[in-house]
Amino acid sequence: MENTEKTVEILNDLIQINNDRADGFDKAAADLKEENIDLKATFEKLSSDSRDNVIELAGLVGRNAETPDTGNTILGTLHRAWIDIKATFGGDDRHSILAECERGEDAIKKAYRDALAENELGENVRSVLLKQQEGINTSHDAIKALRDAHA
Repeated sequence: MENTEKTVEILNDLIQINNDRADGFDKAAADLKEENIDLKATFEKLSSDSRDNVIELAGLVGRNAETPDTGNTILGTLHRAWIDIKATFGGDDRHSILAECERGEDAIKKAYRDALAENELGENVRSVLLKQQEGINTSHDAIKALRDAHA
């Protein structure tokens, strides 16, 4: 049986982490130096994918007669601040950029795993989350492969 309050809480958490992911990839794309500009299209696509996820998740929250949370998580904000600090002190080489992106991908993968472990989700919500999780796993593997190619 679906617990509406718990489902909305889970969906809002996923909205926040998708917002974090989108903002993180936007920031990474904007901060790229000329030698890494080839990553820009990848980062922009992943940001767009997360914004699409947010729209879909917000629709699910709305179906439960609730208002979606459109903010970011505190950890996501702290992570972007840490990226700023690392860039300031020389951590802006290709491997470092991709390692930070992979770290963010690890966080969103865990968020989806945790969400899907909840038994109260209805089949419609579970189906959406599984589809989004598949895309996130694919993106994580692509970022990891790029990182490993430039170790």
